Amino acid sequence: MNKKLILHVEDNQYNRKIIRDLLSKNCYEVIEAYDGEAALDALARRRPDLILMDVQLPKLSGLDATRRIRANPILAEIPVIAITSFALSGDDRLAFEAGCNAYIAKPFSPRDLLEMIRGFLDS
Repeated sequence: MNKKLILHVEDNQYNRKIIRDLLSKNCYEVIEAYDGEAALDALARRRPDLILMDVQLPKLSGLDATRRIRANPILAEIPVIAITSFALSGDDRLAFEAGCNAYIAKPFSPRDLLEMIRGFLDS
């Protein structure tokens, strides 16, 4: 059985390591990008089964990157989970308007994140 591939877009190196370790231990393959532009470059090379997209990113925000993903017919159906540490009232609405399928605020329970991921990948 092939491992499901997840693109994790996060500018914080420490947060990338935490998510990488969590996903790897749960039998997911992980590719990483540090900003929205790098995410689009990664998507030109490989098509993941799911994207974890930080909202606050340098160069190109996670929401702008998601809009570009949704505009590309080849990538448009990939589930995108928005992740943010600066959760404000209405941020979830902005994420959904940009095309995200789900939204989770930091800090989050690893169990909750895995459950959300499995909800998209196991259906």
